[in-house]
Amino acid sequence: MNTPNISKKDIINAFQFRHATKEFDATKKLSDDDINFILQTANLSPSSFGFEPWHFVVVQNQELRELLKPVAWGAPVKLDTASHFILGLSMKAPMVKHDADYIMHMMKEVKQLPEDVIEMYSKFYREFQENDFDLDTDKKLFDWASKQTYIALGNMMTAAALNGIDSCPIEGFHQEKAEALLRGKFGIDTDKYGLSFMVAFGYRKEEPPHAKSRRDFKDIVTWK
Repeated sequence: MNTPNISKKDIINAFQFRHATKEFDATKKLSDDDINFILQTANLSPSSFGFEPWHFVVVQNQELRELLKPVAWGAPVKLDTASHFILGLSMKAPMVKHDADYIMHMMKEVKQLPEDVIEMYSKFYREFQENDFDLDTDKKLFDWASKQTYIALGNMMTAAALNGIDSCPIEGFHQEKAEALLRGKFGIDTDKYGLSFMVAFGYRKEEPPHAKSRRDFKDIVTWK
């Protein structure tokens, strides 16, 4: 594995380039290589305890995109014009609670931890959920999983920007109605997964109407 050597200037330029693209150029499409690269950055993203509480649904079927429009007020123009449209799902309590089968699967089959490490890991994970973070309800567990899924979202958008690809994160949807649609038309088990975000990728139709504005750097950082 080689040590990365991307210049700071190029990275900052990518962050300056990235903006929430409201409308994409529908004539321009990402290659399979590009979208798989973006998804791979999600796959390699960090997560609490390394349990990867996410799943990503790439919606390319136009009929399914049309079905999303009534439940996602922030998405119609993106659904019409984006090259690729992704639903970011996060695991619910039956998947991420300390005694869930999925958690044991991750430790045994994916991480292939020895039994003594699994026992130690399981104890830490239970203590973390019950005491450290007070994750004592299904809603809290889903919100905690969503926070991790957003790390993958940020990495996907940054990776895209580093390659001149535009994106737009979307929370403008009715969660209950959207999940009912996912259950009925997308075959998603919504007892196990909930919708955290939508994100569109493609190429901007027009340049942003104004320069990026941010709070002053000194207002967001405190040194002690």
